[in-house]
Amino acid sequence: MSETTASAKAQDSERSATKNKRGAKKDVSDPSLNMDEIRELADLVDEYGFTDFEFENENIRVRLSKMTGAPVIQQAAPVQMAPAAPAAAAPKDTEAPAAASADPDADLFKITSPIVGTFYRSPGPDKDPYVKEGSQVTPESVVCIVEAMKLMNEIQAETSGEVVRVYVENGQPVEYGQPLFGIRK
Repeated sequence: MSETTASAKAQDSERSATKNKRGAKKDVSDPSLNMDEIRELADLVDEYGFTDFEFENENIRVRLSKMTGAPVIQQAAPVQMAPAAPAAAAPKDTEAPAAASADPDADLFKITSPIVGTFYRSPGPDKDPYVKEGSQVTPESVVCIVEAMKLMNEIQAETSGEVVRVYVENGQPVEYGQPLFGIRK
């Protein structure tokens, strides 16, 4: 337990024995916390710069954690967030084989989406795809269209080689930098 977490527990224990903002005594055996009390705890954690705070008595346990560094975007935010465990250092020569086995497409040149939009493999719904797995491409070859704000942007291969992987299905939304095709040079 970090020093800041321990001192937060001690300070909270002292506060629970004293009066709250309304001047009434807080009953220590109260089995729950209301939203105002939880907000107060979160404000205290933020005020003192703690990254972890945990309060526990015989009836309730509250844990607050604050992430540091770059924010992580998630689909659904969890109610409680635990801090990430530091990664154990491993020798560099053991990391390379693990990385190679984790990404079988690491040796491929990836054509990525230059914009956010909708991916289309062909120039029209009744047309053949620009390329498919096994197709040969040159740097000037058009491989797909990414539609953004009703503009059809033709995406070129940027390299010569064989298309060995198509990462996106026709009509799917794509993000900036998302791989679209894998090309073996």
